[in-house]
Amino acid sequence: MQEPITFYQSQKAKFEAELKVQKRKLNQSSVVRLIVFLSIAFAIYLFFGQWNYVIISSVIGIGIFLYLVFRHADLVSQKNKLEALIQCNQIEIDVINGDLSKLPTGEEFLNAAHEYSYDIDLFGNASFFQYLNRATTREGKNELADLLASNKIENISSRQEAIKELAQKGDWRQHFSAIALLIKVETSSKSIINWLGEYKSFIPKAIRYLPMIFSALSIAVITLVYLEIIPFLYAILWIGLGLGITGKFLKSINQLSNNTNKAKDTFQQYGHLLNRIEATTFTSKLLQEKQQNIHSEVQKASTLVREFSKRIDALDNRNNILVGIFLNGLLLWDISKSYQIEIWIGKHSKKVAQWFEVVTFFDAYNSLGNFAFNHPQFVYPTITEQGNQVLDAKKLGHPLLRTNNRIDNDFNIGNAEFFIITGANMAGKSTFLRTVSLSIVMANTGLPICATTANYSPIKLITSMRTTDSLAEGASYFFSELQRLKMIVDRIKDDTYFIILDEILKGTNSHDKAMGSKKIVQKLASQNAAGIIATHDLSLCELEKDISQVKNYFFDAEIINDELFFGYLLKKGICSNMNASFLLKKMEIVE
Repeated sequence: MQEPITFYQSQKAKFEAELKVQKRKLNQSSVVRLIVFLSIAFAIYLFFGQWNYVIISSVIGIGIFLYLVFRHADLVSQKNKLEALIQCNQIEIDVINGDLSKLPTGEEFLNAAHEYSYDIDLFGNASFFQYLNRATTREGKNELADLLASNKIENISSRQEAIKELAQKGDWRQHFSAIALLIKVETSSKSIINWLGEYKSFIPKAIRYLPMIFSALSIAVITLVYLEIIPFLYAILWIGLGLGITGKFLKSINQLSNNTNKAKDTFQQYGHLLNRIEATTFTSKLLQEKQQNIHSEVQKASTLVREFSKRIDALDNRNNILVGIFLNGLLLWDISKSYQIEIWIGKHSKKVAQWFEVVTFFDAYNSLGNFAFNHPQFVYPTITEQGNQVLDAKKLGHPLLRTNNRIDNDFNIGNAEFFIITGANMAGKSTFLRTVSLSIVMANTGLPICATTANYSPIKLITSMRTTDSLAEGASYFFSELQRLKMIVDRIKDDTYFIILDEILKGTNSHDKAMGSKKIVQKLASQNAAGIIATHDLSLCELEKDISQVKNYFFDAEIINDELFFGYLLKKGICSNMNASFLLKKMEIVE
């Protein structure tokens, strides 16, 4: 299998070479357009006075020029896409090299009250979300955040299969992202869906054929004026009549035009992305189900979306004042195009939410597939429903730590076991708790985890690791901790959770802390809860003697030649070496 960094470097080099060719084509196109324009001008000058030749050369020249204009626009679009593809590959190269600065942090999803996301740095600067996210739409980004924070444990295998398939479609994923990057969208799909769902038609069906009849009569009037059968004044009056009819609906048309202008970019972007989804063959069940939601129509969803975009563009012609006067005066253009838009809304508005949801799904899963591709050494946990072990993993590590800096640990915990982990300061307890927590979140999402082998029985996660006080709510640190513990105890009454606690009851004195911590562990153990608690309080380790499901583990530190060394390896037993006094002296804080 090709290494990710090699793939991205080769992709970037390929697109850069194609971009150079594309820029040459654009330069050539500009020169040819200039030559054609000058040729038209020269032909008019050469044949001036010979109107038949002037008209013929002008029509042919303008036809060629317009073709070149449209071709140039296509070349510009292709150039922009190549630049977006180069950007996508450069970002991946940067991320592999440890630079996340170009990626959004996801800090808007920070929530201290969430079951686990705040404790394990799921969102925010240098977070797992920042490392993972490649969503290019606002909705895709929100969907990805919801997937990570949902605590859903159903259908993990189907998610795994979808992610595995997308991981193998590197070229498809990059083009999907590049297409979305080309169009800047200001209006959310949710607001557009709400507008379509609440839309009230204002064009009466009784006059739906009026623009067609009026247009035919306009041709007759212009013909009669040209043949001098009726005076030119009649044409002016006829245009005034058309403008008067249009004026009766002007307020509603302006409102419709304003709303469609907001929706135009979103429909254009989603139309291209729908086409990308429709044109691909998927084999995993979940991807096929999502694809079927846009394949079930007589016409493809992308075709219908493009049709709506064209109707919006047609109505936009009214924004040219001169064109708008003649179009409305002779063809009742605004009424005709507004009615066509209303017909589309009436037929398809209820399906738009479903189409957009499919795009949102693929945009979110694009990130998951990208992550899996970037970590071919990670493994998808073997899912065992209602197994005896919550997680049995070999060489389990934190996915955000670089391989050369990471110490992996074998980890096996039963579905009714509770581990008490002791250890010296900075020995690796908190990092290990976050490693286990994030591995569970990743496994539930369907992602491969940082391990060599893994068996997993799906379980929801809940943590108490980073409690904060709240001046705004008048809650002390200790009271916030109690609220968090109360939430955990209440949740496990009705559902099964894997519980992770880090040095609980820090806001009270040592005696209270020891007694309270013991009672908490006893409470959790009595309900056959599985989990881990990290602590400096060695008295908690005594519970192993009294409660069969409680097991003691530790992270050790050694002082050798007046230097402190950490192994970061999880060991069975109780920590005997603490390092606070040593560090205070070593840093010359105390003597």
